[in-house]
Amino acid sequence: MTVSLDDLPLRDDLRGQQPYGAPQAPLPVALNVNENTHPIPDEVADDIADSVALALRDVNRYPDREFTALREGFADYLGHGIQPEQVWAANGSNEVLQHLLQAFAGPGRTAFGFAPTYSMYSLLTRGVGATYVSGERGPGFSLSLESAAEQVAAARADVVFLCAPNNPTGTPMENDVIEAVYEASEGIVIVDEAYREFAPRDVPSALQLLPGRPRLVVSRTMSKAFAFAGARVGYLAADPAVIDALRLVRLPYHLSALTQAAASAALRHADTMLGMVDEIVEQRDRISATLEALGYTVYPTWSNFVLFGGVDDTRATWQALYERGVLIRDIGIPGHLRVTAGTEEETSAFLDALAAIGR
Repeated sequence: MTVSLDDLPLRDDLRGQQPYGAPQAPLPVALNVNENTHPIPDEVADDIADSVALALRDVNRYPDREFTALREGFADYLGHGIQPEQVWAANGSNEVLQHLLQAFAGPGRTAFGFAPTYSMYSLLTRGVGATYVSGERGPGFSLSLESAAEQVAAARADVVFLCAPNNPTGTPMENDVIEAVYEASEGIVIVDEAYREFAPRDVPSALQLLPGRPRLVVSRTMSKAFAFAGARVGYLAADPAVIDALRLVRLPYHLSALTQAAASAALRHADTMLGMVDEIVEQRDRISATLEALGYTVYPTWSNFVLFGGVDDTRATWQALYERGVLIRDIGIPGHLRVTAGTEEETSAFLDALAAIGR
C-alpha cells in the first residue's frame, strides 16, 4: 500500500506547506543559490585537509561541546571587541536562526520580517510552531526608518528579522534603520548579515551596535564570502546571555569535530579566502551595468547577486537560459529574476545567453 503525506499524523499547521526547494541541476553555469563559485585556493584547501585529518584521529570521542577554538577564531575575525563568550556557531546560518527561534519563539509567539525576504525565515518559524507575520517594503524594495519602526511596533513580535543586505533583493540596510527597529521592539532583533562581506567596506556593520543592546543578534555565515557552502557553518554575535539561552535548545555536540577543524583552518586564512570578494563584486557590478544597458530594471545590491525586473515572461526566460546551460533563480516576484555573480567566465556566459534570448 502506498502511503502519502496526507495519510500521516502530521502537525495540522504543517499540512499544505512546501519545503525549501531551490532547483538543483547539473548545468555548466549554476548561478541560482548565491554560492561563491570560486574554488577554495589550493594552499587553504591543503591546510583544511590536514586539520580535518588530525581531527579524525580523535573522532571516536565527542567533540568540544563549546567549540572553544572556533569561537575564538570567529571573535578574532569579527573584531569590534567581540569576545568568544559572545559567539555562537552551528551547521549553517539556518541552524543558528533555528536555535534562536527555538529559544525565543515557539507556540503562541510570533516572528516578523519585511517581505520579500529570505524564505527560510517563515519556514523556520513555522517549524518551531510559531506564527510568521510579514511587513511591507517601500518602492524598489526599500525600507525607511520611520516605516520599519512603525510596523515593528505594531507587530509586537517576539523575534524580528532584518536581512542586511536583503535576500532576495540585495537591498542595502543602514544601521539607523536597525537602531530604530530595536527601539521599537521588545523582542529579539536578528540582523542577518549573511552577505555582509560584499557590502561597501566604509559602511559600518551592525556589530558596532551590540554594546548596550542585549536583545540584538548579528548572524553571519561562512557559505558566501568564505566559499564554504558545502561545509555548513554559520555563526552569530550577541550578548553572552543570548548564548546561554541557545545552549538550552541545541542538540548535544551539535558541531562535529571535523566541522570545527575545517572552519578553524579556513578562518586562519581569512585574508586569502576573502580575496575573492573584490572579484565577485566586480562581476556583480558588471552584471548590473549590462542588464541596465539591455533595458532591464536593476536594483541596488550590496550582496553577491543581482535582482532584475522588466522580464516579460519569467518562466520562458528562465527556461531559455536553462536550455543554454545557465541556471538562475525565479524567486516568485512577478517580472523579476535573480542571478548570482560568479566568475568572469560564468558571468559572461549568463550575459551572452540573456542577450541572445532578447527581451
